Amino acid sequence: MSQSLSVYLSGEIHTDWRERIADGVQAASLPVVLTGPVANHASSDECGVAILGDETVSFWKDHKGAKLNAIRTRTLIEKADVVVVRFGDKYRQWNAAFDAGFAAALNKPLITLHDAPLTHPLKEVDAAALAVAETPDQVVRILRYVIEGRL
Repeated sequence: MSQSLSVYLSGEIHTDWRERIADGVQAASLPVVLTGPVANHASSDECGVAILGDETVSFWKDHKGAKLNAIRTRTLIEKADVVVVRFGDKYRQWNAAFDAGFAAALNKPLITLHDAPLTHPLKEVDAAALAVAETPDQVVRILRYVIEGRL
């Protein structure tokens, strides 16, 4: 494969999994462009009211922010060649599940990334994935195999 792949990294924002994939992609010299959501939690939560104005009801604050974040998320997932969705065990990632479903609906190749104890609760999401990884290194190895056709 001679062209670069666009890989959207969705999911939890509280660990370094994105950086580990980026470092692995760089170390392997893979032609991969990584994109993802705004990973700064405060910015993601506050973007709607910061840009469009304050709200007195938290529902409308969250509604504005979710819609602005959706512009980025939907656009980048639609443009992605591959979507990786990370589920962590500390927080419920409803947005990650939504992103996985959106990617599946668009027929995007989907890789899920989560620890083994989450296998049962994520069985339906994993069933839509073409690969289920437990480590960022496995994701990098999958990308290398897809791009270069070698182990």
